[in-house]
Amino acid sequence: MTAGGPQLYWLPLATWERDGLKAALNRAGLPCQDVEAPGRYFWRFEEEDMPVGFGGIEMHGEIALLRSVVILPPLRHQGLGHAITAALEGEALALGARAIYLVTAGEAPFFADQGFAPCSLDVVPPEVSGCDEFSAAAPGAVIVMSKRLG
Repeated sequence: MTAGGPQLYWLPLATWERDGLKAALNRAGLPCQDVEAPGRYFWRFEEEDMPVGFGGIEMHGEIALLRSVVILPPLRHQGLGHAITAALEGEALALGARAIYLVTAGEAPFFADQGFAPCSLDVVPPEVSGCDEFSAAAPGAVIVMSKRLG
């Protein structure tokens, strides 16, 4: 599969690759304790057969939560994050999502460029706002964003 921009390919993350994902998330300061829980889908992204990063979604019926998009440090700021986010939106849509939410501490402009809009926590469906991504965030230190899909 490919996305616009960089020639990106992605494959579902094999069980044995979850340790690499956890290490990348941990190094980036992102939550990693629940990647094995049900309803979480993660992918490894490659460009020209070289790993470039990871990304995932968490499904709750017709609502998706965008999980950590991680680009390997030497490859950041080359448009890969945009391509990975677009690919994850497509995967969420294929899994039946009608909307996607995310929590970010400092990347709101990055996600706004891709059509996400800030929203109040009280409009986030409870099945999503109760997720680890939301409960681990310090109040006032994060921005909640959403986007309609389809």
